[in-house]
Amino acid sequence: MSADLLAAIDEFAPSVRPDTPATPHLRPVERPAARRRPRVLYGIVAVLGAAAIVAAQMVVSILTTQDTYALSTLTAQQRQLTWDRQILYDEVAGLSSPQYLAANASALGMVISEAPTFLRLSDGALVGASQAASWQSSIDAVGRGAVANALITDTPLITDPAATIEGVPVDVTDAAGQSVVPPALTDGLPTPTTR
Repeated sequence: MSADLLAAIDEFAPSVRPDTPATPHLRPVERPAARRRPRVLYGIVAVLGAAAIVAAQMVVSILTTQDTYALSTLTAQQRQLTWDRQILYDEVAGLSSPQYLAANASALGMVISEAPTFLRLSDGALVGASQAASWQSSIDAVGRGAVANALITDTPLITDPAATIEGVPVDVTDAAGQSVVPPALTDGLPTPTTR
């Protein structure tokens, strides 16, 4: 049955059974396939990129820190200049005060009359007693009777640099050159040493 069956199949389907046995299509390789390189280059680039980012962050941090110190220094300078400006303003205010001007005028020999005379500029007329002032001033211009001005207490007068508006300073040394003023208290009241 098998021979008859094979004959019948050959009649009806000659293409089902090929005459030649099927062999795979092989061809010779011209050159070996290129071996893939490991990704070391990509790793090196990644490590260098990370190092560059870290270095950039460090540089920015250092520059920020330097700017902070520079800003602190400039703030301190501005504060000092503000204090200096205030000190100079106080000195100018003291030097332009009426007490200081009167004390300097008195030191230069000017006197204040009891009956002042004024010149009216509109018509040139003299208003007042129109008599000469005596050699002594009726007002103590040095300020011993006036309210003290702390801005000019230690400022020397024009004619005598050793004198101030308070007068000539008192010598606080004895004959041996030792100071007779007690030392300043810095740590509170002194206490006696007891045993």
